Amino acid sequence: MLGGRLRHARRMSGLTLLQLAQKANCSESLISKIEKGNTTPSLATLHRLAVALETNIAALTSPAEPTGGPVMRQGDRPVIRGGGIALERVVLPTRNGLLQANIHILDPGEGSDGQIEHIGEEVGYVLEGTVELTLRDASYILHAGDAFTFTSETPHGYRNAGEATARILWVNTPATY
Repeated sequence: MLGGRLRHARRMSGLTLLQLAQKANCSESLISKIEKGNTTPSLATLHRLAVALETNIAALTSPAEPTGGPVMRQGDRPVIRGGGIALERVVLPTRNGLLQANIHILDPGEGSDGQIEHIGEEVGYVLEGTVELTLRDASYILHAGDAFTFTSETPHGYRNAGEATARILWVNTPATY
């Protein structure tokens, strides 16, 4: 599913493999392998590809429209995996939707690959574990029950700072992931 959607988005943007690789700061061979379904990119790489294609991760990984109505049952939510991080969709993104909600699941030591910045706002709530949130040059250690909010234009990153799996309910607008 991801490979075909990535290829379609690249072609619709009129980009060659090389052009997309240059815009997303990755190799042509990696993009080719993703498009053929031979590898799964990290979430950081997937985010860079989405930004380069002027779209978001949801558009590359989710059905065009949710089909199950307004309720998303536990166990029925899709999970997107990339390295030691997974995103569990709390709600499926909708075309022109303003909000996006995911549960970020991080293995010990795993996190975003550096800091990113984009348009929007974000709010999060640590469900379990210990997380280090970095906003520009400031770092915060968060534990289960702690919450955060920031404008997405602030360079931000995060990592699991504990020895057990960490889970964060993360809501952002507009849909980025």
